[in-house]
Amino acid sequence: MEHALLPISAIFLYLISGFLTGHRLFSKQEKRLPRFLTIAIGYLALLSHGIILYQDTMLAEGYNLGIFNAFSLVAFVIAAILLISALTKPVENLGIIIFPAAAFTIIFQVRFAGIMLLPDGTNWGLKVHVLISILAYSLLTIASVQAILLAILDKQLHERKTGTFVRAMPPLQTMETLLFEMIGVGFALLTAALFSGFYYLEDMFMQQVAHKTALSILSWIFFAVLLWGRIKFGWRGRKAIRWTLGGFVMLMLAYFGSKAVLEIILN
Repeated sequence: MEHALLPISAIFLYLISGFLTGHRLFSKQEKRLPRFLTIAIGYLALLSHGIILYQDTMLAEGYNLGIFNAFSLVAFVIAAILLISALTKPVENLGIIIFPAAAFTIIFQVRFAGIMLLPDGTNWGLKVHVLISILAYSLLTIASVQAILLAILDKQLHERKTGTFVRAMPPLQTMETLLFEMIGVGFALLTAALFSGFYYLEDMFMQQVAHKTALSILSWIFFAVLLWGRIKFGWRGRKAIRWTLGGFVMLMLAYFGSKAVLEIILN
């Protein structure tokens, strides 16, 4: 029972924080709960999540990066980036999707425990590659959530709706600026991850990463075209949203799709 208490607490805190985010988005201004309350509960959830990850991932034999642990680790990094950014930028509304998603990754991590070790003696450069990859994926995931909320806001404005959701969100231009800041940093990290991956890649077919490499490159092309279009032609709005989500889908298939095939289907 004691072992289950921490995951239950983390899941509950994430869901409460997600609920409070939704309450702020869809309630009238005079009924909204304080912003700091949502962020504070989010930090408590993050702390509990971090302890769970440390216990399940940092094993004596090495780092357990099985698919459900990897899901949970990425969710933790995404939530951490969001909460840290929320201290200075109006991004806490992304928690309406990110916090419940983080809660579900903990459920899967605890329920379907598996082991895929990165041995403790692994070359430090490969460890750096894994870290950069996780950071790149996390930032581009946050960008995709931002793109989804941006699409909803854009649709509401085009339909001339000015409900509580529209009033609770930052201005459209601010959201677009934040979106491209996230994509820019995420793209730089993805580029570094690809270059470092090629350095340690000896035989992509023997190492069963050919599809992962191809999809990662395709995702990189999506984001490269998007940033080029933004600089050259001032792309924004729906076009930027489509390219962002397209690149994210490729990246998700590259990492978690390949892990699902290798660890669950092929075992």
